[in-house]
Amino acid sequence: MELDRLDRDIIAALVDDARATYADIGQQVGLSASAVKRRVDRLRETGAITGFSARVAPQALGWTTEAYVELFCQGKTKPSDIALAVARYPEVVGAATITGEADALLHIRATDVRHVERVIERIAAETFVVRTKSSIVLSRLVEAPPGAAVPEARNGSPVPS
Repeated sequence: MELDRLDRDIIAALVDDARATYADIGQQVGLSASAVKRRVDRLRETGAITGFSARVAPQALGWTTEAYVELFCQGKTKPSDIALAVARYPEVVGAATITGEADALLHIRATDVRHVERVIERIAAETFVVRTKSSIVLSRLVEAPPGAAVPEARNGSPVPS
């Protein structure tokens, strides 16, 4: 799917405020409300926009502590096996396979450090886990939702999707 500058500006406006009206977004990007609606409908149909949601501060839900945990797995553990296992833990809010020595990186949110420790202990007990290495987040320096920054090629034109 190819996104032009207007599509990217509309997406950035929606990321900033998903409740903005088409008229408000149109004023920001220089289009009529109906033109914005047509573009948003097309962006939804093509899968560029996958949905709308509220961003909630994790602290408001009691998740005041976060950590990143590297998983080191036995042999040729399949990523799908890792995903299936860690998806059972509500504290795991993100997981990815990575390059380097570790096989996967988990993002954990918990109520406190003891809670993080209990989650890591349970994950480390999974049959395929050889060891873990964890880091507790002290403070967030940058946190931008996907779509807030619109990537561009070096020549100033949008990066093709």
